[in-house]
Amino acid sequence: MTSHKIGTREEWLAARLELLDAEKELTRRGDAVTRQRQELPWVRVDKDYRFETDKGTASLADLFQGRSQLLIYHFMFGPDYTAGCPSCSSIADSFNGHAVHLANHDVMLCAVSRAPLAKLNEYKKRMGWTFPWASSYGSDFNFDFGVAHTKEEWAAGVVAYNFGAEDRRPSPGDADALDSWTQSIVGTDYETYRSEGPGVSAFVVDDGTVYHTYSSYARGVDSLWGMFQWLDRAPLGRNESGMWWRRHDEYEDSSRG
Repeated sequence: MTSHKIGTREEWLAARLELLDAEKELTRRGDAVTRQRQELPWVRVDKDYRFETDKGTASLADLFQGRSQLLIYHFMFGPDYTAGCPSCSSIADSFNGHAVHLANHDVMLCAVSRAPLAKLNEYKKRMGWTFPWASSYGSDFNFDFGVAHTKEEWAAGVVAYNFGAEDRRPSPGDADALDSWTQSIVGTDYETYRSEGPGVSAFVVDDGTVYHTYSSYARGVDSLWGMFQWLDRAPLGRNESGMWWRRHDEYEDSSRG
């Protein structure tokens, strides 16, 4: 039996109108934050990053594919992973649909990971994805943009992420369980798995020069995770207990999605 408040249609409407005021205020606040995001200073990208793509070796400028704007999703798929991060995979499930609209609005959407291109393409085929995905294997790109971390950083306990510092080393009592968990989802130990991180970065090309305009990490990419936006509108919300999601082909009834 439900413990939730039960009311009349009139009571629901009164509460809904009160919520509508709050939602409108949230929308206005979101618009203001968007304007602030777009007013960030642009930083010239001088390093010659190289990527491997289906079209061959590419520069950062090449990833724009003729558009003036580029959005990169930093997909957690390190060189030693056997599969992409399940969370990043859930986020990326929406990219096919978005990419075609963005590409026709002067914005290129591309995922970038450190795994070799052949490994990315094999996983991409498994997932049924068609969006652009480039390999930064052997490049400083992921390190420079805060989504890959060296063994020295890990050992020192100071991993720079999300504009701060984190100590990601597990306590001795948790290490074995975490290693077992990450082996089961990406085929690596915990340190190797968490030496990568998710994020999104934006770039613009102006008069032949590429500029970095924005980056966001951790919960900053939450709004790109489509399923959570739907769950936030469901009666029970996110209703989470641990990591409940899977890659879309790993559910028992994958025919539903």
